[in-house]
Amino acid sequence: MALWRIRATVDDRPGYLSVLTASLALRGVNILTVQVHTTEVGAVDDFLVDAPDSLDEAELVAAVERGRGRDCWVARSEARGLADQPTRVLGLATRLVRDPDATGEVLRTLLGADEVTWRSTPVGGGVTGTTMTLPDPTGGSYELSRVAPTFTPAEYARAQALAELAATVTRQRTDRVTLVLPDGGELVVRQATGDDLAGALELHRRCSARSRQRRYLSGAAGPAPARLRRLLEPAQGLTLVATTVDSGGAAESVVALANMLAEGDEAEAALLVRDDWQRRGVGTALLRRLVGHAERAGLAALLLHVQAENAPMLRTVGRLARPTASQRDGALVTVTVPLAAAPVAPPVPARKH
Repeated sequence: MALWRIRATVDDRPGYLSVLTASLALRGVNILTVQVHTTEVGAVDDFLVDAPDSLDEAELVAAVERGRGRDCWVARSEARGLADQPTRVLGLATRLVRDPDATGEVLRTLLGADEVTWRSTPVGGGVTGTTMTLPDPTGGSYELSRVAPTFTPAEYARAQALAELAATVTRQRTDRVTLVLPDGGELVVRQATGDDLAGALELHRRCSARSRQRRYLSGAAGPAPARLRRLLEPAQGLTLVATTVDSGGAAESVVALANMLAEGDEAEAALLVRDDWQRRGVGTALLRRLVGHAERAGLAALLLHVQAENAPMLRTVGRLARPTASQRDGALVTVTVPLAAAPVAPPVPARKH
């Protein structure tokens, strides 16, 4: 028996796939895996089969055509083809997380491409026969080609997802900076992920009730784990995490969080700094980075809801050295920080988050 890959287009109508598989079965062909790619011209079925040694490529093509398949492509396969597609893609995704610079090679492996070319000029993505053009989210574009078979929309979607994953990892690494404080202390500042949940929970545990109450405006217990996870990876916005570093440069405990939750063309910002790291410039540095992210995102203003008695936080906002507008409502002060050349927007009622 020998392993073969067979790809053919079948009319997307009830029973047509069974006709094709029956035709292969009559020749003693055992189907090991099958993927179905939906296209405008029909369903492209991709089989990995185990066929008798007596069958050659021409006989397999004839069996497919007798089963109402068309545009048939047949090629010998190797044992590694037995790995199912989800497992294979997850393995490639893991490789990208470790080395996003390997994007081109990962795309070649995913698609079985003969050539992969990266161009600095961004172009629109798409598939034309055996050529695929894929925008690189970090800039530029990839062009992939192979002799056969033609690319399908499903393959394009998989390649696009892996390219976006590599770009996300690259951006996170780029945004990782070492913050040197005025007193010589050092922290690592980066975008938060769901993996920071344990560290964030420990941060809240080690903060005083007063610090937690100032951050969340009411109550001192802090958010539940599920809510805190959503704050770490907001659907609209950004969360930064500051961690200590050991002598080897590895991250240790989380000492501060900075949240920016966007809604429309504005975003609300809030900070939580562990008590033993307060009054060292951590909050000021994090707030400045939030302002920078907000401006790059094209937002018009950053809002902060601060308790009137929270003088340290009000001083932190003042250190931005930017024009601000403030409005007091009882014990709460809403500070609006206009971004770029946008006019100062009227403060909105405080929302606890």
